[in-house]
Amino acid sequence: MTPTAPPPRRRRRPVAALAASTGVLAVIAAGCSAPATGGLPAPATPVPAAADLTAQDVDAWLDGLLPAALDDTGIPGAVVSVVHDGELLTARGYGYADTGADGGEPVPVDPEDTLFRVGSVSKLLTATAVMTLVEDGTLDLDTDVDEYLDFTVPTEFDGPVTLRHLLSHTPGFEERIRGMIRFEGAPDLRRYLAEDPPAQVYPPGTVPAYSNYGNALAGYVVERVSGVPFDEYVDREVLEPLGMDSSTFSQPLPEDLRERLANGYTDGTGPAGRFEVVDDAPAGALTTSAPDMARFMLAHLGEADPGTAPLTPETLALMHSPALDADTLGTLAEGPRMTLGFFEEGREGRRALGHGGDTLYFHAHVRIQPDHGTGIFVALNGGGHEGADSLRLREAVVDGFADRYLPGEGRVPEGTDTAAEHAAMAEGVYTASRTMHSTFMSVFDLLTQTRIQAREDGTILVSPGPGTLTPAVYEEVEPWVWREVGGQRTLTMRESEGRMAAIVFDPAFTLLRAEPSEDASLVLPVLLSSVAVLFVAVLSWPIGALARRRKPRPDRDGTGRAARVLTRVGVAAALTALVGWAVVVVMLLGLRDVPEAALRGLQGLQLLGILAVLPAAWALFDEVRRRAGWKRWTGASLVLAALLCVQWFALAYGLVAVDVSY
Repeated sequence: MTPTAPPPRRRRRPVAALAASTGVLAVIAAGCSAPATGGLPAPATPVPAAADLTAQDVDAWLDGLLPAALDDTGIPGAVVSVVHDGELLTARGYGYADTGADGGEPVPVDPEDTLFRVGSVSKLLTATAVMTLVEDGTLDLDTDVDEYLDFTVPTEFDGPVTLRHLLSHTPGFEERIRGMIRFEGAPDLRRYLAEDPPAQVYPPGTVPAYSNYGNALAGYVVERVSGVPFDEYVDREVLEPLGMDSSTFSQPLPEDLRERLANGYTDGTGPAGRFEVVDDAPAGALTTSAPDMARFMLAHLGEADPGTAPLTPETLALMHSPALDADTLGTLAEGPRMTLGFFEEGREGRRALGHGGDTLYFHAHVRIQPDHGTGIFVALNGGGHEGADSLRLREAVVDGFADRYLPGEGRVPEGTDTAAEHAAMAEGVYTASRTMHSTFMSVFDLLTQTRIQAREDGTILVSPGPGTLTPAVYEEVEPWVWREVGGQRTLTMRESEGRMAAIVFDPAFTLLRAEPSEDASLVLPVLLSSVAVLFVAVLSWPIGALARRRKPRPDRDGTGRAARVLTRVGVAAALTALVGWAVVVVMLLGLRDVPEAALRGLQGLQLLGILAVLPAAWALFDEVRRRAGWKRWTGASLVLAALLCVQWFALAYGLVAVDVSY
């Protein structure tokens, strides 16, 4: 079809610039970017008649949606494939694989030929590879993975980490940024997994916490037990049998595929990004085409030729069933759950399984509806002008497709008698389970907190709403299960000791209650006020020195002068360290590595700030002892208090921890 016009070179908005500088936010959200899901009855709304699911109608619908959306968002190109009743219904390409921003001629997306990176959609191929070995008895889902490895996975809790945990994002690992994406070299899967593993911060099987590391570990198990590199095993046992000859996990790409890869862009206004190397390759390195993903969807719909299908119908049924139950999840099992690889993404009572994926430049989603023999895949090669543009466009495609061709029944939620009680229990501040709890990057928690308020009518206000940037209201539709008012998103709650301890807003993402000392609305004002006091103190010292030259004061004893000098050194060091940490966090969120020596240097400055508490206390004592006046007492007291607050922050958030992993 005719591509859209080349994206206009309009000026990037500040929000887009910030999003580009913190690209890891998109990658951390991979999988979290699943469109609105539920599987419970929808609010009472008129149910439109389903449109005819034909190639002609789907093509017309996509042609009416995507060209305008690409132009509006600045996303350069898109590809979509749809399968139904055992065949490829349609594959459509829109926009540009190469915008020409680097000096060449624009190249339109070819739906048959253009390749896209698909980020965490790769995990479905990895899970499929694991299940081929489960099917033939080589692997067992509930055996300790240490039995399959040549290194030991570090754990902090009783109970083994199993393949069931790895494929359902419940091994309990925290997040890691180092090595997530880089732009040169080749990946070394074993080194990535063994040299700097993330800490285990939750008991296995209990807290859904999306884990790239866990999925990559499952891929390495495949490599170990099969005796061949992971990418070769997937080629041999999954891709080749299905005829997916345009797909690969290899990095860099084989020469015969290299020229077919679409360029990746932050948006359509700038040059193309470089090829992204994913160290945890099983979790996000797949390169593929729309027709190949159609073949993969058909295989999971049970439509592959029995002689080439990677999995039997029985194994597919196992893989598509919830991986864990209430024995470990408790009431969290009442809502949508992870299967062995897929997210449950039902809408309006219609069963659906899917997975989203993001790199810095590419964004994708795949969803199958096994009961209807239908699947849809969409991929984009840019993020758009605003940070959530790619997510919204994917939602418009996959959710719009479901609502148009497979609408639900529009039933009315019955409501519960426990809503007001559970709303009161849920009120509080929460942090995401998928974050970096044990390292200095735990400061990221302060930027991603969710606040829940109980309302008089028994509903709750969630700010920001999961999967959105705006507040959302939820009502309890079953005990412990809440649905977005006027929407499809679902929250599932688990209580502990009379208050809500965990809230699942997506099958692999949990909100965990924050303690008062972790509340950003308290921590950040205290920190910023303390920094302001120290900054004013730094500015006041040269002014005070000039004043003393004009009007000398009585000599102070040596200890008093030394205490003031050491306090000033410590204050300057603490402020410099905080500025440095802010720069480091921005760099890491932009997926730029920071040398360990630089991190140790910042820690040295931070330690000087901590030690400065002692001379600051002596300086205050000296001011009181000499009866220097209330102004000097107040100034010295404020400096000491500010130093104490800043150093509490440094200690609480790991800025001086021995481990500087990230």
